[in-house]
Amino acid sequence: MPVRWRDLDAFNHVNNSKYLSYLEEARLQWMLTVPGQGLDEHVAPVVAAANLNYRRPIEWPNEVMIELFVERLGNTSLSIGHRIVDARDTSVLYCDGQVVMVWIDRGTGAAAPLPSAVRTACA
Repeated sequence: MPVRWRDLDAFNHVNNSKYLSYLEEARLQWMLTVPGQGLDEHVAPVVAAANLNYRRPIEWPNEVMIELFVERLGNTSLSIGHRIVDARDTSVLYCDGQVVMVWIDRGTGAAAPLPSAVRTACA
């Protein structure tokens, strides 16, 4: 993923809020590979928690790679670990942490069972 100039803050490095945008884009790209994208007219995923450990600033110009991996697969939720690294040198770690996604019933807002397509994609 290319770092865009507009992602920079006054200190001339990527603003901390943009890290969340990078992770969101990576998760959405992954969800596109899941049959039905893990949602339907009854259930949809929402972000319940996000933990980001900022390890070093990302400067521009640059290109980063976002690595996602399953940390925990629950009944209604999924913990996705992540790492943002330099695309040319993956030993350069910019950020790590995890995001918890919960599937909810669109009608009630209550937690709903994890769709089988998501469970299969995480196996």
